Amino acid sequence: MKTKTSNLTLVDLAAQATRFLFFTGKGGVGKTSLACATSLALADAGRRVLLVSTDPASNLDEVLGQTLGSTPTAIPGASGLFALNIDPETAAREYRERLVGPLRGKLPDAALRSMEEQLSGACTLEIAAFDEFSKLLGDAAVTTGFDHVIFDTAPTGHTLRLLTLPKAWTGFFQANTTGTSCLGPLAGLQKQRALYEASVASLADATRTTLILVSRAQVAALREAERTSGELAALGVQNQRLILNGRFRAQTIDDPTAIALEERGTAAVQEMNGFLSRASVIEVPLRPHNMIGLDALRALFRTDDPAVAVHADESELPNLPELDSLVALVDKLAAAQHGVVMTMGKGGVGKTTIAAAIATELARRGFPVHLSTTDPAAHIAAAAGELAGLTVTRIDPIAETRAYVEYVMATAGRDLDAESRALLEEDLRSPCTEEIAVFRAFARIVAEGKDGFVVLDTAPTGHTLLLLDATEAYHREVARRASDMPEEVRELLPRLRDPDFTRVLVVTLPEATPVHEAAALQEDLRRAGIEPFAWVINQSFAECGSTDPLLRQRARNEAPFIREVADGLSRRTAIVPWVTEEPVGPERLQQLFQTNTQPVNL
Repeated sequence: MKTKTSNLTLVDLAAQATRFLFFTGKGGVGKTSLACATSLALADAGRRVLLVSTDPASNLDEVLGQTLGSTPTAIPGASGLFALNIDPETAAREYRERLVGPLRGKLPDAALRSMEEQLSGACTLEIAAFDEFSKLLGDAAVTTGFDHVIFDTAPTGHTLRLLTLPKAWTGFFQANTTGTSCLGPLAGLQKQRALYEASVASLADATRTTLILVSRAQVAALREAERTSGELAALGVQNQRLILNGRFRAQTIDDPTAIALEERGTAAVQEMNGFLSRASVIEVPLRPHNMIGLDALRALFRTDDPAVAVHADESELPNLPELDSLVALVDKLAAAQHGVVMTMGKGGVGKTTIAAAIATELARRGFPVHLSTTDPAAHIAAAAGELAGLTVTRIDPIAETRAYVEYVMATAGRDLDAESRALLEEDLRSPCTEEIAVFRAFARIVAEGKDGFVVLDTAPTGHTLLLLDATEAYHREVARRASDMPEEVRELLPRLRDPDFTRVLVVTLPEATPVHEAAALQEDLRRAGIEPFAWVINQSFAECGSTDPLLRQRARNEAPFIREVADGLSRRTAIVPWVTEEPVGPERLQQLFQTNTQPVNL
């Protein structure tokens, strides 16, 4: 990574832009806003720009105000700017058809159905989406009409997997001798090998590719950025920048919320100074408005102080609806005496914090509680701390995969001859083995809800939906071979659909993108037969009584989204204020249960 450069701005980033730009970071840090704003600035400067989302839960459409598909769409009001979403579902359907289509009429229908079923898992979604990504990165002819291609990537865990796939699959080609894989005939993958290798070369070429790590002035987000930086550097991606987004400076000396917000950011920067001193850092100040629409995006590139420019509208708005506190929501959850509580929502909305708070409060009330996560980027143990009655774990894909492989070799492989055992071992090196192993661990933890409370902090929305898709696929598989599966796997989907056993909490912030993405998640859950128990609106400035002009304006901007959730999206809503101390550990998490805060007079 290059040495730190002081006084870098977003304008400098655009002026130094390479052909390919990647925006990545922990969920909720503002990747999409910054990717869109940078794309717009380059287009306004006369460049032809293609903006691409590789996030399964993309919200480019809402930010740009234009419905997008899988082909470049011109953005009205931004000459030269085009955008598209890589849709994993569509890519997977096309991928399956490329492999199965040529065999129609040549193989029996039963064999074709078996192949299609084999190609219906999350692993196929991953490689199919990467196929589309590789065309844009590794085949110059596909993007020949554009000066820049900008990728708004998925939250960090998914992005790392996406970026390591070229090397992973190249290694798989070299090691595999059976001619098949969990993705079907290897010939279908071999055709893409040159494209994958070209993608790796593009990523590692500093004259063509810049990686922009996006973070907030928060320790967890900065640690995630540091880890990502090191792992991507090891992959050869050395040309990196860091954007420290949403920096806040208090305008008043007597407002505890504003002072705490500024001090929390300063403390995080000081704690992570070793990493930041090695980075090329660009600071972007907190804005009072939502990053929706071209005008708001263009404002990100202005160098004026957004706090000075705030002109608070003091006219009164209708009163906000009366909502539950978090303690009232826990009262309702505790009444069941046991079961599963799952927090779900867009990355960065505070799912981990809400899960940790609920788990610690249930433990305080004397219940046995198991708090766990399926999110590879989660910091659940640090968030919850230690408390009597509380067990905290994380589903570790590496450990679960190792244990699953050992189990299969000790059972299915026990009586095989040497050649057959070698073939089985090779098959278990497939990436799909990890999906199965993690799925089984998830089912095992859910089953513990029979005897106590299980609180699951789930991954950001796109990964969560892939997990639910896997649940449905494995449920079909279990129906065919029930005797081969543990009881907890057979019972998983019925348990998730049982409102008396599983209570899903949809967590959001009082902002446009998190609310609308959560609404889409709710519809997907309902299609899977799962009805959310409640919504939690987290980190509300309208509930904390700040008098800072910028924070008051942000509080006013929350009102329509709070009403949208309470009046139209949720049958039960709790609201949690932004709190002055970082809610980490059992004692500080108690702040979230305070009910004596004074709301802003909206």
